[in-house]
Amino acid sequence: MNNKETILICDDDPVVHESLKIYLNNEGFEFISIFNGDDALEELERSNPALVVLDIMMPGKNGLEVCKEIRKTSSIPIIMLTAKGEEIDRILGLELGADDYIVKPFSPREVVARIKAVRRRVVESSEEGKSSTLNFGSLEISIKKYQVKYDGKVIISTPKEVEILYLMASNIGQVFSREQILDRVWGYDFYGDTRTVDTHIRRIRAKLPQEGTNWSLQTVYGVGYKFEVE
Repeated sequence: MNNKETILICDDDPVVHESLKIYLNNEGFEFISIFNGDDALEELERSNPALVVLDIMMPGKNGLEVCKEIRKTSSIPIIMLTAKGEEIDRILGLELGADDYIVKPFSPREVVARIKAVRRRVVESSEEGKSSTLNFGSLEISIKKYQVKYDGKVIISTPKEVEILYLMASNIGQVFSREQILDRVWGYDFYGDTRTVDTHIRRIRAKLPQEGTNWSLQTVYGVGYKFEVE
């Protein structure tokens, strides 16, 4: 039986595929090469990759559009590839649900290291023990399943959104600075800034009810965020 994880790479540059294929194979990953956004969405319906590496600038559907489509139905980890200096693309990618981004030109070793770091955190979190599921009335947060439910319905969430919510709900009343959340959730040297945390918090709030609950995700101005229960 083949236990290798599969990484889907979507980029219109064949050189990117060739350089990453060597390093991914050496690290024990399978590899799917896709060269445009439409084909990436079709492939995701057929296969079940562990992670998607998605270039923003592509013919047809660009990476941001593909990311948005994926997030309608899936919480699969997504790493975006962006052009140097295109800060607006990086911010939009994170707002649409990407878990991380890498700026071109990049080292293939860096990409593989990021992939391994994201996958390691997913696996480690899914293997946590007794406290893997938290319940607050109608809200259920399962780090083992990487799933958030409200009133029995699954809320489509990215891995980072689940990890942030689980971290804060596991520490009721504790104030986390943006830097602490970056360190605890991303778990490796992140080259972005603290606005990444604000983007993810905003997305979490948009998906969950803000009234009529006994819990709340609060902003502590000038410091960070906390999860409170009445």
